[in-house]
Amino acid sequence: MKKGLKVFKFGGASLKNAAGMRHVATILQRFAKAHLVIIASATEGTTNALELVVQLHQAGKSEEALAQLHTVRQAHYDIARELLGEQHDCYDQLNDHLVAVEWVLDEEPHENYDYIYDQIVSVGELLSTQILAAYLNQAGLPTHWLDARDVVLTDDIFREGWVQWEETEERAVKTVLPLLDQGGFVLTQGFIGSTTENFTTTLGRDGSDYSAAIFSYCLDAEGMYIWKDVPGILTADPRLFDNVIKLDRLSYREAIEMTYYGAKVIHPKTIKPLQNKNIPLYVKSFIDPDGAGSVISDEIVDKYPPIVTVEKKQALCTISARDFSFVAEHHIKRMFESIAELRLQVNMMQNTALSFNVCFNDVDDKVDRFAQALEKDFKVMITRDLETITIRHYDQLTLDSMKRGKMVLVEERLPQTILMVVKTLPVITRKEEVV
Repeated sequence: MKKGLKVFKFGGASLKNAAGMRHVATILQRFAKAHLVIIASATEGTTNALELVVQLHQAGKSEEALAQLHTVRQAHYDIARELLGEQHDCYDQLNDHLVAVEWVLDEEPHENYDYIYDQIVSVGELLSTQILAAYLNQAGLPTHWLDARDVVLTDDIFREGWVQWEETEERAVKTVLPLLDQGGFVLTQGFIGSTTENFTTTLGRDGSDYSAAIFSYCLDAEGMYIWKDVPGILTADPRLFDNVIKLDRLSYREAIEMTYYGAKVIHPKTIKPLQNKNIPLYVKSFIDPDGAGSVISDEIVDKYPPIVTVEKKQALCTISARDFSFVAEHHIKRMFESIAELRLQVNMMQNTALSFNVCFNDVDDKVDRFAQALEKDFKVMITRDLETITIRHYDQLTLDSMKRGKMVLVEERLPQTILMVVKTLPVITRKEEVV
């Protein structure tokens, strides 16, 4: 493979406007002579905006869907005009991507919501990378724009495509390395792939980190770099907690545990492909590029402070057999067939004699569809608006602090990890205190 090849990933926060893209170019100037593959997300807020387009279209509100798409169009044209001026080939490329979405919106709502979702929402990454590639070339940083769908092959499960690794690796070598041999960077999209029938798929929400790991693995990268708006990997989300600590080094195992339980700094699927080829992952700050950041590698770290992750929008399903029998192996097999079919993420599960508790990310209508699939033979009670709180390397002080103001519905305790499904308790105020 190409000696010294690095893979960089820039997220939506670093590409949110023209100033952000200029700053990305400034960072990349430092690596002008490097063999560099760049993975970019959609601009900040674009995925949410395109999800609304899908929702409106599938609800039969075609005019509103087109109006929402126009808002997305205008936002990207505004960024392009500020960076590229009024005349540039980039506008034709942006228009082509947007017209493809308009064709989808001209059709009747599709019976497969997830299919339509992938065809529409994927355009966010295509738009952002077309603008960024055009600007980098204009700024004197030769850049080849590459459609990730020509490289990343998945199965045909939309919104959670599973990578076909052998074919993807073969495509990456044949497609990316010749472009690097020509000189300059290769810029492509995170989050998206395609099926053998050339239908667009996505890799799961916030899957651009995973895309970078896919390219790193397939190209035997020297290192993968994620550029974030934080100084590195922290012991908790700074938006939720004060006094968080930056972790200078983590092992692959620790990073996998953190991300599995909901740490937002890295997508959960990112680490394993890197571990398999011993590729270090560096988490760097695009606000302070000279900062040390954090590194994930095979190095064993002796001791960690308590690390807290909070996953919101959780649903707890309590499942029991309608005939009052014990929850046995054949019942659990049936449940997990439905879980696999819907690609639900299981965050916690617990079995008793008469019930089975399982906690999911509450995404769209998937939990309801899961309950419907089981309703003939099982009673399913869904409790929503919950959180999972995970504490790695816990101590009693941290545990007591995290339980304050919460009702713990389910708790699982392992030697180094406590996982709780909790509901926030209402604040009770005495009547005479209410004005």
